[in-house]
Amino acid sequence: MTLKNEFEEFLQSTLRKDIPSKTRDAMEYSLMNGGKRIRPMILLALLQDAGMDPHCGFSCAGAIEMIHTYSLIHDDLPCMDDDDLRRGHPTCHKAFTEATAVLAGDALLTKAFEIVLESDASDLQKVKLVKSLSDCAGINGMILGQDLDIQAENHPLTTFDDLKRIEIYKTGMLLSLPMRCACILNQQEQYITEWNEIGILLGIQFQIQDDILDQTQTSEILGKSTSDEKNDKATAVSLLGLEKANKLVEDLEQEITDRLNRIPGKHDSFQEILNYLIQRQY
Repeated sequence: MTLKNEFEEFLQSTLRKDIPSKTRDAMEYSLMNGGKRIRPMILLALLQDAGMDPHCGFSCAGAIEMIHTYSLIHDDLPCMDDDDLRRGHPTCHKAFTEATAVLAGDALLTKAFEIVLESDASDLQKVKLVKSLSDCAGINGMILGQDLDIQAENHPLTTFDDLKRIEIYKTGMLLSLPMRCACILNQQEQYITEWNEIGILLGIQFQIQDDILDQTQTSEILGKSTSDEKNDKATAVSLLGLEKANKLVEDLEQEITDRLNRIPGKHDSFQEILNYLIQRQY
């Protein structure tokens, strides 16, 4: 069985421990609906590269995926982007109800902290992991990105720098999170700053690629709604044009590679994920 399949089983078993309810059904529906698991796989890859058993990172990786999934559930709500499709399936509020979707997102966020605190990490590591989860997902992290994104609906963005600020917080913080957590678990916290910067750059690149794919692929291929144009949101493509956006993706790839080469040790497993992200078509 592959590591990803083992991780899927871990996620499933974690939710099955809870009291059955409609909210739990909605949590499971959204969490187990075929996500790419990019953020968990980054964490597990970095542990492998450090010579550790990646299974020791399952709890933290699960927490990160739960936070990411909660953010998608809330992002899809009618009061946010009002999307109908996510991961190739009806969005949570379409499959259940809007109220249940709100509760499912709330429950996944809360569950994330629970499973980290129940993990086999040391007490000091748990404190540091919870702090990282809070920093990256909270008001100075992903939530700030969501806030800036909402404000941009009333005050349309005119420069890419304004859009980049949203991407740093909305996407970059949750991509830097598994890197920060890996440094805590593998006791290489002296490199947190370097990995955090790589995560932020990867977040910017990831979102630009999403903007490009939204323009060049169908929602059926992407498995999600392409609502930015419908909502009249500025994107990297609308601000820069397709050619410049593609060039920026290449430039960011080189900058990430340069920064990665400055961090001691082997990065083979992480490089595989990086290659996949750079070359993805959906």
